[in-house]
Amino acid sequence: MGNDKFLELCKKIIVDYFNEHVDTTNNTKISVDNTFIVWSVKVLQNNKALVSTTMPDGMYYELTYNGDKKELYLDVYKKWENKCIKIED
Repeated sequence: MGNDKFLELCKKIIVDYFNEHVDTTNNTKISVDNTFIVWSVKVLQNNKALVSTTMPDGMYYELTYNGDKKELYLDVYKKWENKCIKIED
């Protein structure tokens, strides 16, 4: 799968996932315009991307395409904390 096609597919999958799992009391749906690629890489026939949305829910998504098996894996994460830890030499 080409890189551009993979990234378009990732965004569509995230839109579908979000819209299926969002709390119905929020009355919120997103479109591809609400998604963005944080990072991506293509190595041989495999692709990986980290994707997020403009929603303030702290969620991010990792998608990995296994080109040998023609399978796409989705991992969904929630950021619990962003903490700075000072290291002294």
